[in-house]
Amino acid sequence: MKEATFAAALLNPDSPPPPGLQRPDGLPAPKRFAVYRNNVVVGLVEALQIGFPAIRKLVGPEFFKAMAGEFVRQHPPQSRIMMFYGAAFPAFLSSFAPVAAYPYLPDVARLEQALRESYHAADATPIAPEILSTIPEATLLAARFNLAPALRLIRSAWPVHAIWHANMDGGPPPAAGPQDVLILRPDFDPRPHLLPRGGGVFIANLLAGTTLAEAVEASPDLDLPAVLALMLDGRALIGMQP
Repeated sequence: MKEATFAAALLNPDSPPPPGLQRPDGLPAPKRFAVYRNNVVVGLVEALQIGFPAIRKLVGPEFFKAMAGEFVRQHPPQSRIMMFYGAAFPAFLSSFAPVAAYPYLPDVARLEQALRESYHAADATPIAPEILSTIPEATLLAARFNLAPALRLIRSAWPVHAIWHANMDGGPPPAAGPQDVLILRPDFDPRPHLLPRGGGVFIANLLAGTTLAEAVEASPDLDLPAVLALMLDGRALIGMQP
């Protein structure tokens, strides 16, 4: 029995059991396969519910289960490591017609996927803030900084941080408007932080490898001390290249 045929039959409820699947007595085993198929789909849907709790709250648990089942059938796992399953879920939401009236959902899912990635990212030793204070300003401005593997940046035309905060932390109802979110993991659990104006452009430039001066120049309305303090508190700076 080919693995691809078996896997395809697992995720398609309309497919018959793969040929050659038998009970110990040699007879076909359609009922056993149906139970196994159901358990696999249920397990994958549960993994998505754990990974995207804000999306589940926004659309409701029953709708989420149905939507996740459709995703599972279209996007079977590509790895045995379930912690990464669902990376394609934000893109799936962008093209899933039943949620077209809620265009912010894909970006909320991107934020939740970024939190998952941050949680499992490698550890890194940050630069001590007291060391930075001893470096001449001209040297700092000309430097390129290495950022922590757990750092993630989400830039959205929607108030994704406010939406996530309202659903997961009991925050106030979100107001319309774009938001940039920085995910940092100073200890064990990552947290999303709402960036001030210019912060998203600034960090996007640092991630692209620009110098500190170039990143500042690209963000004329940036509150640099506030963003640097956030990054230092979040252990986001792990190295610099003068």
